[in-house]
Amino acid sequence: MDTAPQKILILGVGNILYADEGVGVRAVERLLADYTFSDNVTLLDGGNLGMRLMGPLMDADACIVLDAVLGDDEPGTIYRLTGDDLRKSLAFKDSMHQSDLVDTLISCQLVGKRPDTVVIGMEPLDFKSMAVDLTPLIASRLPAMCDIALKELRTLGGEATGKNDG
Repeated sequence: MDTAPQKILILGVGNILYADEGVGVRAVERLLADYTFSDNVTLLDGGNLGMRLMGPLMDADACIVLDAVLGDDEPGTIYRLTGDDLRKSLAFKDSMHQSDLVDTLISCQLVGKRPDTVVIGMEPLDFKSMAVDLTPLIASRLPAMCDIALKELRTLGGEATGKNDG
């Protein structure tokens, strides 16, 4: 009987050169700076790596993707996408770099090892201007996005401890 905890990947994707498109990567950077994680959790800046993410994805049992998502709501809105909603969202180009991620997940599935995946995404304010910083509105919502990712992590059996706790 296998009692090992499932392997969880927290994957930040996006292009940090285009303001809010980099929100997923910035969320992973913040999580790494503020928390330590249990041994079954890996955090990765996936940037725009596309198919090069196959290895880390196939090594995981579950994946939490942090990303900018176009959902036609107010900037700063945070979405949780799973199952059919996840597939529709990515397939219909609601994510900034959806084709790479969709193709990679499909490829993982074809070889028989696709992790259960959830996207925690945030509606960007500006994803077209070249800027390495998030807009102030999106930066102010980053802690809420991270909190939702941490709650998701805990439901999957991962642990995070604040570096400033105790």
